[in-house]
Amino acid sequence: MRNIAKVLMAVVLSTPLAVGVAAAELGDDGLHKTSWMRDTFKDLREDLEEANGEGKRLALIFEQRGCIYCTKMHEETFPRPEVSQYIAENFFVVQLNLHGDIEVTDFDGEVLPEKEMARKWGLLFTPTILFLPEAVADDATAPEAAVAVMPGAFGAGTTLDMFTWVNEKRYAADSGEDFQRYHARRIRERNNGSAD
Repeated sequence: MRNIAKVLMAVVLSTPLAVGVAAAELGDDGLHKTSWMRDTFKDLREDLEEANGEGKRLALIFEQRGCIYCTKMHEETFPRPEVSQYIAENFFVVQLNLHGDIEVTDFDGEVLPEKEMARKWGLLFTPTILFLPEAVADDATAPEAAVAVMPGAFGAGTTLDMFTWVNEKRYAADSGEDFQRYHARRIRERNNGSAD
């Protein structure tokens, strides 16, 4: 019986979404758009203030046109109801274009087009998600202030675990559980105590 449950769970977590949240549509900029992404003036100080006002965590996601890994996240991971709902309820997500020209104001006050901000921050790959704390020093850049960075495309379990780990502030020094240990524990819990 346990093996049947494992097989069913594996199928559910690996099958593209059949029911629930629709996959994101492509915007005019060639990037996928979800209902939980915020269209802002991209002043990160204002975005952080608004996120805090809503009781949510600020997350910045860099993507680019034609990115197969971004497409994978938007077609297979983000549409999962448990992932999409968790992000929508707990995060204020601002999308940035790795090659875009829209001006972004960093926490340190510097204003640059998205593509130059990506270079300033040393971002090379998409998708990359930066998770920010509730308070950021005036002289800090977003990567310096980030409590976690999620580079690349991951499945639903890993993605949900990362968003949950950040939201629960498990990155804090006194939490005693880094992301890898947290994620391994969550996998065992999802598999009813089995590590395989």
